[in-house]
Amino acid sequence: MQIWRSLDEIPDDLGPTAVVIGNFDGVHLGHQRVLARTRTLADEQDLTLVAVTFDPHPMAVLRPEHAPSMLTTVERRAELLAERGADAMLALPFDLSVAAWPPEEFVQRVLVGALGAAVVVVGANFRFGSRAAGDARTLAELGETHGFAAEGIALDAGPMVWSSTYVRTCLATGDVAGAAEALGHPYALRGVVVRGDQRGRELGFPTANVPANGLTAAPADGVYAGRLRRLDTGETYPAAISVGTNPTFDGVRERRVESYVLDRTDLELYGVEVEVSFVDRLRGMVAFESVEKLVEQMDDDVRRAREIVGG
Repeated sequence: MQIWRSLDEIPDDLGPTAVVIGNFDGVHLGHQRVLARTRTLADEQDLTLVAVTFDPHPMAVLRPEHAPSMLTTVERRAELLAERGADAMLALPFDLSVAAWPPEEFVQRVLVGALGAAVVVVGANFRFGSRAAGDARTLAELGETHGFAAEGIALDAGPMVWSSTYVRTCLATGDVAGAAEALGHPYALRGVVVRGDQRGRELGFPTANVPANGLTAAPADGVYAGRLRRLDTGETYPAAISVGTNPTFDGVRERRVESYVLDRTDLELYGVEVEVSFVDRLRGMVAFESVEKLVEQMDDDVRRAREIVGG
């Protein structure tokens, strides 16, 4: 999978392409529907499939106070797009100058000049150009002028319209099962394991702690069944996962994602990059009146997590 972070990085000998455009945050089922159509067209016409996305999210530039927490980093987005058929990804740097391009300029600079598009596929609700002046119909009209075909594909499956906003709404309420249904896979966070306060180890439940930094979305505070995967070795373990500030103890202020690998007290994960995926919510986050009550609840959390994810 080739990743280009500017128009200048695109090779001159790329050849004709099938281009799919979108933010692709999360690469949910709606995105996958558009990607599948683009892959079909690329195979029929022997084209390179290039996914065009934007970095940062346009809202972070145009209305930063309303910018969403992202579901995926650019790197993870590239992995998901590659798994679903993309040959290359252009993460177009988005700033106020790009935002000011009228639709015609976006088409000329990106689709025609840089990518040599023969086919362009977008979601039916796609908007582009200054003040979102262009839509799928505009794209098709410009395609007739510049020699490429364009299609707008509905981002739905039956009665449900999949969207990144819908996934974020699910996560905000702790509905990780609903998020997984829309994504086609469990929602996951990545980060490097840092040293915590060792309290879980003292209680018999050592955890791998990853800060919830706010740059990517985290599920609502609570306890979840899920899995932890080491990105260096690919090893995957069933886990009970706590998201929040651990209100039973004073002094913890930052949100953490703390994963207890079921029945394992021997793992040394400090400094290791891991992926934490969420399968189902077990309960909300509460403060317990005693450490004994907390441990009793943690035993039950582990039991229920084992029923859901094995181990």
